[in-house]
Amino acid sequence: MSVKRLGGLLTILAGLALTIGSAMQPAASAGPEPLKMEGTIQSSDWEAYRTRFVDASGRVIDNANGDISHSEGQGYGLLLAFAAGDRKTFEQIWTFTFTQFLIRDDGLSVWKWDPKAKPNVSDSNNATDGDILIAYALAKAGTSWREPRYLQAAQNIARAIGRNAIARNMGRPVLLPGSTGFGFSNRPDGPVVNLSYWIFEAFPVLAALAPEYDWNGVRSEGIALLQQADQTKTRLPPDWLSIREKGQFRPAEGFPPEFGYNSLRIPLYLLRAGVTDVEWLKTLKQRWLGNEGVAIVDVTTGQVKERLTDQGYAALAVTLACVLDKTQVPAALKTFEPNLYYPSTLYLLSMSFLGEKYPQCL
Repeated sequence: MSVKRLGGLLTILAGLALTIGSAMQPAASAGPEPLKMEGTIQSSDWEAYRTRFVDASGRVIDNANGDISHSEGQGYGLLLAFAAGDRKTFEQIWTFTFTQFLIRDDGLSVWKWDPKAKPNVSDSNNATDGDILIAYALAKAGTSWREPRYLQAAQNIARAIGRNAIARNMGRPVLLPGSTGFGFSNRPDGPVVNLSYWIFEAFPVLAALAPEYDWNGVRSEGIALLQQADQTKTRLPPDWLSIREKGQFRPAEGFPPEFGYNSLRIPLYLLRAGVTDVEWLKTLKQRWLGNEGVAIVDVTTGQVKERLTDQGYAALAVTLACVLDKTQVPAALKTFEPNLYYPSTLYLLSMSFLGEKYPQCL
């Protein structure tokens, strides 16, 4: 590595140390400092997750979806391995991600890897949330562990996201779910967005990695869209949202009009970023802690389509109650019982966050 390149990486590392520490806060956030995260997952919980969902090659397995892997899962795996302080598994997951997912020409990752398909990459479009999670985890680990390889990769991905997934809509920056297929020119109802792809805690880190892009504007637009959702009939955003017409807030064509598995994680992302002053969070707390519980809901009728009882989904509700009302986590939720990849991931992200920022609830 050249002296010039090493010097540049050390400059990035110094800036990220400030960002991930206490110096850089999101402009509109009144919440706590950014998450340190490392060491916040108990070794026994991580071992239970790792042995069930991460194979020896570093592939993170979605066992509720045909045992496929996706960029989101690889990103979550990296983030959880970092939070557990497991450098060996982090490197294994990163190696699989780098060799099997980061094969596009634009610096983004493919989103879907299927062990039953030939070739294994069965959809080469990217998923922006996966790219963000990967870059964020690499930046966190690269800074904490002083690993220039991770920092360089994080910067490359952050710049690729900025180039390919940030678009302008009526003068405002928005985050597209993928580099193709969702923009103004791709669909009659485009741009189409997915608000669960706004990983708010990552935006300050991405801004340090790629300051030439308007990450704070993206963040602000995500908050504004969530506030707009609170003015709709059901006060819930659909997973897939058309924002083509100013002032209009409607489900995207061709997608179920539901607050679904994607959107369930929006409140967790807000809370982990220290954003607690969005009125919509109170709306959701009333639904989740009332008779409805955590559920998939039709946003056009308000009808509950499916009630979700896995402890990972219950953890979302108790995390919201802890942050807003200082409610204690029930004893039954304090023992990790991994079953399916997605709710198990949400469980560890929730409990890791509470352990670091709200230990009084545990």
